[in-house]
Amino acid sequence: MIRVVFLNKNHFKDTQQAMAQGIIIAGERSRAGKTSITLALVQCFINRGLKVQCFKVGPDFIDPGHHAAVSGRAARNLDGWMMGRPYCTDSFAKHGRDTDLAVIEGVMGLFDGYDGTSEDGSTAQMAKWLHLPVILVVDGSAFARSAGALVLGFESYDKDVPIAGVIFNNVSGETHFRYLADGVQGRCAAEVLGYMPRTRDWELPERHLGLVMAEETLELQEKINAMARHIEKTVSVNRVIELAQAPSIVLKEPAVTTPSAPKAVTIGVARDEAFCFYYQDNLELLEACGAEIRYFSPMHDRHLPAGIHGLYLGGGYPELHARVLSANVSMKREVHAFCNSERPVYAECGGFLYLLAALTDQQGTQHEMAGVFPAEARMRTRLQRLGYVECAVLKGCPFAAAGEKLRGHEFHYSDITGLPESLARCYRVQQRKNRPAFLEGYTVRNVLASYIHLHFASNPAFAAGFAKLCREQLPWEGCRTFPKIKA
Repeated sequence: MIRVVFLNKNHFKDTQQAMAQGIIIAGERSRAGKTSITLALVQCFINRGLKVQCFKVGPDFIDPGHHAAVSGRAARNLDGWMMGRPYCTDSFAKHGRDTDLAVIEGVMGLFDGYDGTSEDGSTAQMAKWLHLPVILVVDGSAFARSAGALVLGFESYDKDVPIAGVIFNNVSGETHFRYLADGVQGRCAAEVLGYMPRTRDWELPERHLGLVMAEETLELQEKINAMARHIEKTVSVNRVIELAQAPSIVLKEPAVTTPSAPKAVTIGVARDEAFCFYYQDNLELLEACGAEIRYFSPMHDRHLPAGIHGLYLGGGYPELHARVLSANVSMKREVHAFCNSERPVYAECGGFLYLLAALTDQQGTQHEMAGVFPAEARMRTRLQRLGYVECAVLKGCPFAAAGEKLRGHEFHYSDITGLPESLARCYRVQQRKNRPAFLEGYTVRNVLASYIHLHFASNPAFAAGFAKLCREQLPWEGCRTFPKIKA
């Protein structure tokens, strides 16, 4: 493969590439600092006048929001297990086509993914699919020369994964960095590209599900600018750009099954501080099926948008905003009435909690929710479930036929009590190996609610089925009769 070397915008103009050159920023483990270093590097690239497209390996919702805040472009998830190879490679080709540089942030450690026996869902898998070089971020805080053994182990673990360079994080100073670099140089093929110092000056705030959302982080751009200024001093940013390569993949558009000449429908999508976990691909797959997306806020709006045919209530942080959600009685009543109207509603994780009778927050305060399902969610101090799942659709799913398979993941600190056994479940959910299957996907009328965050690319027929059922409905014009829901 021929690699074109460039250092500034003019070099990109001369390459005439069909799509972006690419680089992958991976970690030796979770919390090694890859997100901060990714954001700082992206800002450095933008400061050079480059157009950057960001991607995130894995099922993460939060990091892509930070990527988008810096790059000014919607970030995309690339998940080999949920989305499959054709969709991932096509998405990279499509969204990197009109940019100069594609930056992919990895997930957890370089080789971590679906389980311990395969590379499914890992950053390493994506590096091999796209044939892109990896910059390994290593937390250097607790060792010196032993860094060489760690990097050598990563290089030898799978020699088909091209580790091109190493950036150390949490380094106490130049002397410490020299010990780390000397341990790697001469024993490893990867170049030592520099380091980031140990400091709290630009730490990004966190909460129980990860980083605080980008739009909630005070002075986010100032923090990233500060990181970028420092990384220019201690990391060879130009060399990172030189190491980028064009992926050897076939350019084509993702194949999505949509109705022929579909009649336009409008789907209301909850989006505010409480409901903010959406895959951009999910929304665009609905649009490909003829849906117009109309955003609304269950926190701040008093009514649902007029003229919608269906509702999509995504995940997020309803537990942090339960008091405001509960106090918005007119919205709760209208959502309840919409669910009773036989119109299609899809709710996942946080959206599911909103449809319950009550939600008890981390302080033990109970808040009345929309009351579609007669059950209560309670926040716990420990993670209740985390990981990939595959759903086999049973009878009674409003949007998919029995026998269809859907993939997604769970990540929540709450549990639910009081769901009646008589309530229909339309998923048989298989967790990772050696874990028992269970029934989920709660349905009432044309409402489907679940803890599971589905990626529609795992089966685009789900998006088509949702849009199709919306197409059969009359537009919502409000309701004069509401159930009694307390504040």
